[in-house]
Amino acid sequence: MTPSLRETLVRITGGMKVKADRDESSPYAAMLAAQDVAQRCKELGITALHIKLRATGGNKTKTPGPGAQSALRALARSGMKIGRIEDVTPVPTDSTRRKGGRRGRRL
Repeated sequence: MTPSLRETLVRITGGMKVKADRDESSPYAAMLAAQDVAQRCKELGITALHIKLRATGGNKTKTPGPGAQSALRALARSGMKIGRIEDVTPVPTDSTRRKGGRRGRRL
């Protein structure tokens, strides 16, 4: 969470909330992280947020991960006022070559 002055006040990830590596990107971990962010914001006196969603982008996936929606829902449920929800995923104008080679990923 960064205010408009650009210094980071709160940084909480899904990996800080769950033990297993496979659960870091889960909706449950995102929900726990969002609840902690909301609690810390309330301690700092912040009541309203503008949200910027970002996926990997570039030549990788352009859709946000599985935890994005549950994190938004957790922020709204915790009593934070949500102003704008903006997608800031980087979109290439002309992409570099994707990983995987000419014949793609073979399973």
